[in-house]
Amino acid sequence: MEKIPMTRAGHTALETELKHLKSVERPAIIKAIAEAREHGDLSENAEYHSAKEKQSFIEGRIKELEGAISLADVIDPKKMSGAIKFGATVTLVDEDTDEEKTYQIVGEYEANIEKGMLNIKSPIARALIGKEEGDSVEVRTPGGDKSYEVLKIVYV
Repeated sequence: MEKIPMTRAGHTALETELKHLKSVERPAIIKAIAEAREHGDLSENAEYHSAKEKQSFIEGRIKELEGAISLADVIDPKKMSGAIKFGATVTLVDEDTDEEKTYQIVGEYEANIEKGMLNIKSPIARALIGKEEGDSVEVRTPGGDKSYEVLKIVYV
C-alpha cells in the first residue's frame, strides 16, 4: 500500500482520536446496547437500533484510523526549506482581488480548509508544489481559473 504523508501534529491527532474511540466511545456504546436489550423486543426498539448504528460507525472509524496510522509517513516540516513541498506554510495573494491567504500543505487526514490546512492532493496544493517566493501560480479550480503570487514560504 501507498504511504500516507502527514505532519507530526496530524499523526498525533489521529492517535488521540483512536485512543478516545477505543477507551471512551466503544465501551459507552457497548453499555448502551446492553441497556437497550434489557427493554425487550429488539425489532421495535429505537434505542437499540440507534446504538447499533452508532457502534457500526465507531468500529468503521477505528478501522479507518488504524489503517491510516499504519501507513503514515510522518514528515517534519521544520527540517525542510526551499521551494514549496509537503508541510510548507505558504502565504499567497490573489492576483485579481489582492486578497492574502495562508495555507499549510498537509495530508488528506489532517486537511481542514477553514483552518488553512490544505490537502496535498487539492488543485491549489498540486499547483504550488515546486514553486518559490515571487512565483506566479495558475490554478484551475471548480469555480474557475485563479492566479496567485507566492509571497512567503515558511516551514514550521
